[in-house]
Amino acid sequence: MGVQVVVTLLAASLMQKMAPHCSFARWLLCNGSLYRYKHPTDEELCALAGKQPRPKGRRDRRANGVTEDKPLLVPCNIDLQLDTSPITAVDALVLRYFLEYQWFVDFSVYASAVYAFSEGYFCLLGPARETNLGVLWCLLTVFFCLKVFFTVMRHYFSSEEGGERSVCLSFAFLFLLLAMLALVVREEYLEFGLDAGLAAVSDNLEPILKPRGWEWTLPVARLAFKLSLVALCSFLGACLTFPGLRLAQTHLDALKMAQDKPLTQLGDTWGHWGKLGALETPGENWGLWGLCGISLGSVGSLGSPGWVTDCGVCVGSLGSVTHREAVGALIYCYVSVVSLQYLGPVILSLHCTLLLKTLGHLSWGLYPAASPAVSPAVSPAPPVSPPRPGGDSEDVQEVVAELSGVLSSILTPLFLRGLFSFLTWWVAACQVVTSLFGLYFHQYLAAS
Repeated sequence: MGVQVVVTLLAASLMQKMAPHCSFARWLLCNGSLYRYKHPTDEELCALAGKQPRPKGRRDRRANGVTEDKPLLVPCNIDLQLDTSPITAVDALVLRYFLEYQWFVDFSVYASAVYAFSEGYFCLLGPARETNLGVLWCLLTVFFCLKVFFTVMRHYFSSEEGGERSVCLSFAFLFLLLAMLALVVREEYLEFGLDAGLAAVSDNLEPILKPRGWEWTLPVARLAFKLSLVALCSFLGACLTFPGLRLAQTHLDALKMAQDKPLTQLGDTWGHWGKLGALETPGENWGLWGLCGISLGSVGSLGSPGWVTDCGVCVGSLGSVTHREAVGALIYCYVSVVSLQYLGPVILSLHCTLLLKTLGHLSWGLYPAASPAVSPAVSPAPPVSPPRPGGDSEDVQEVVAELSGVLSSILTPLFLRGLFSFLTWWVAACQVVTSLFGLYFHQYLAAS
């Protein structure tokens, strides 16, 4: 493991030292393709409202010896054309969640690079008893994805209005029902391999638990695992609700902006709906390549220009400062949050696919797959010995060997293949369901 440890330490050092100077996440937002709207000045607002601009330094009233400026009121429905400016790194630093967005995206990039090196290392040298550290980086990326989703969703629950909270809870309950339905459906239809993996785990644990009289825990553990998986699926569905709704709006805007480019529309449609098609046979080579290609292709579309053509029409008057704050807050201040909601599901799908390939002993089709008897991700453990009467005098090495045997009996390639196949399919299914609802909402409900 010496080579992998060196590469891991090098990647961690580069990520820390190079982030202020070279960042892929910062380049995605600040490469000149995204624009922000400039705040209008008081003179521009007065000219559009048909009012005379106030002379500088003029004081309108005096109260208790303190001079105050009279607020400038302008109608809300003025025809305001805003100037644009490319988003720069200085502009992005003040955005909320920008530092979290930059760290998370850069970490996922370095994790993918370490995984690619590990795959090449095991392909060329084929070490039999080394642990694939690229799997550890992918697992950390999946964990940070869930943390980012939870952080963003927590603000919906802290909102005073409560509308976003109701939407998240409604979709969480919906996905809870869908997850239970997906786990009840027979294996011949969905073909995840999860039931076969659980059966293999039960067969491996039965010789270990039966001498201790704990064989009755196997059905309970299986039921507890499925209930935990259903709860995780419901949580993922709630977290992916607003990213899916926003993805639907992005899809409609992209189709509208590419009306005269049918090939671009076709590519955007395939990138939007092609994930489930690639998941029909997750064990095939083209399924893995298709999932990774769709995920990586979705990252490039983040830098497409975003334009807001209608700021809305309302009745009444607003102060000039309030007008500028409203324009800036609605259009620009949530760029980092939107980017996290767009890239989070993409990164989660990509790294679940990579984990499915490695832990499930699948192949890219470029070289022979690893033998099921020797996993590059999980090293084989010595056989487990029966318990000895003197439990207090057991050797530490024997305890470690016994725990390793239990873990290797649970984390079998067949079980991990079924688990990550189901999770990868579920992430894509959540995006499709929420995107369908978002398309219906933006096309019919929002317009009415």
